[in-house]
Amino acid sequence: MHIQKHFAETRTAELYELIRNYPLATFITSRDGNVVANHMPFILVICEGEKAILQAHIPRANPVWEAFDQHTEAVAVFQGPNAYISPTWYPSKNTDAKVVPTWNYVAVHARGCPRPVRDPAWLLKHLNALTEMHESTRNPRWRISDAPQEYIEKMVEHIVGIELPIASLEGKWKVSQNRPEVDRIEVAARLQDQGDNKLAGNYSRAMADLVLRGSAKTHKAS
Repeated sequence: MHIQKHFAETRTAELYELIRNYPLATFITSRDGNVVANHMPFILVICEGEKAILQAHIPRANPVWEAFDQHTEAVAVFQGPNAYISPTWYPSKNTDAKVVPTWNYVAVHARGCPRPVRDPAWLLKHLNALTEMHESTRNPRWRISDAPQEYIEKMVEHIVGIELPIASLEGKWKVSQNRPEVDRIEVAARLQDQGDNKLAGNYSRAMADLVLRGSAKTHKAS
């Protein structure tokens, strides 16, 4: 991923936070010389020594796992909030018309060599962890144990686990850091204003917060 210096996010905690908040990733691998992309939710697991592993599962019928040799690199792409930015929002446009539209976004790329996992105990533990992650704040709350044991065991037979030990992480936070502070503040305000727009959705409000956080960080650095 091409990352301009002012858009680089290198703080591991921030990268992990995005992965946890937006766990659905585009998982890019290769098979028979072809690029293959799949979409799946991952769990981030922090191991001893601060090493991290991404865990997921796919249907056993998906042949992508058969190409995992623990030597060929794959990439999990996590996409956070994103939003269209109109140049009409920039107050600086009144004095300098050299402005164009752009798109703000945040993304994390996690690289590593994936390995398949077919152990039923691992798969059941993974499914419980994945369910807990997304059900823990719900009321009523669903648990794996709510379903018949025989049914779950049958489901487990038809999936394959994936472990991706993270060898490297890249983060790109393109949140208007290249604009003057007056522009960034106005961009955040406009994004907040359109937060209830069905097309923009909650991403606009989330992006507004990121722009303001980026503004504070940029101002502090200067």
